[in-house]
Amino acid sequence: MQTPGSLGYHFPAEFAQHEATWLSWPHKEASWPRKIQSIFPSYARFVRELTLGEKVRINVYGEAMKEEALGLISRGQGEANIENVEFYFNPTDDAWCRDHGPAFLINPAAAQKKIIVDWDYNAWGNKYPPFELDDIIPTLIGEHFGLPVYHPGIIMEGGSVDFNGIGTLITSTACLLNENRNPHLKREQIENYLMNYYGVRQVLWVSEGIIGDDTDGHIDDTVRFVNEDTVLCVVETDPDDANYEPLQKNLSEIRGMRLPDGRPLNIVEIPMPEPLYYEGQRLPASYANFYIANQSVIVPTYRCEKDEWALEIIGESFPGRRVIGIDSTDIIWGLGSFHCLSQQEPAV
Repeated sequence: MQTPGSLGYHFPAEFAQHEATWLSWPHKEASWPRKIQSIFPSYARFVRELTLGEKVRINVYGEAMKEEALGLISRGQGEANIENVEFYFNPTDDAWCRDHGPAFLINPAAAQKKIIVDWDYNAWGNKYPPFELDDIIPTLIGEHFGLPVYHPGIIMEGGSVDFNGIGTLITSTACLLNENRNPHLKREQIENYLMNYYGVRQVLWVSEGIIGDDTDGHIDDTVRFVNEDTVLCVVETDPDDANYEPLQKNLSEIRGMRLPDGRPLNIVEIPMPEPLYYEGQRLPASYANFYIANQSVIVPTYRCEKDEWALEIIGESFPGRRVIGIDSTDIIWGLGSFHCLSQQEPAV
């Protein structure tokens, strides 16, 4: 069977031009116990910022949720282009569109320039059932837009991978080799799936995730490509913090990596925020969970002294975009932030 990679399709880098950003409107109270209403001011601000540079396509249950969402987006503070907001009646179990949303691949030279890959989805190792509605979202979107949909048949989440746009993908062994995803597959087999269905030529691996991350180590909390050969790498500066050794291990591994042409990666270190707890639970707060939109980079902040430092570092990595910090202190109680909540649809 021909795969997207064999047909010349690839998954573009997030910093490439978008046609739209996909979201799934939050509604699952169990994801933010006793706190879901508090997330909407920051979430709506996120949406408004996105509308200034691209379409925002939002999965909702139906008309009532659409009207609720539109009201929250429209009434909030800050500039917005409401005409860029589109709603699709695709019921979801949860809000984490990075992981259950469609993976859009493009081939500008093909007659069909855009396709969708619909990976299987099991809510991070069957942790949070039900997830059957989320699992079919990519195929529903493909059917709506008349796009071919490919089904690799293995578990994969968008937050577990990051791309430089010219053939390299980075991920973590903590997540993709976890027995709760694809226990029947070895590392080499998983790499083959990544290459065949994301259209990449190289897979780079770091070992660890951060404390409190219920995804078992998604890369979008630790290492992010900001251009073809540069990564932002999260580090913990306090040797007594539980994240110190895992993140130092990742950093050491990245220092030894080379792109296919032999170039080393340029590494920009970015600090972890101060430890954030809620109801005694350490939360996976990370500045690496930013989202790269067409006109801006939207960064989660956590009401701590390191926020401005992190925004400055990220801003230096994206000279053509505005860097916008949005408070994620309540959102992160759901154990994810703006990157986890969004999935880009590339322009072609």
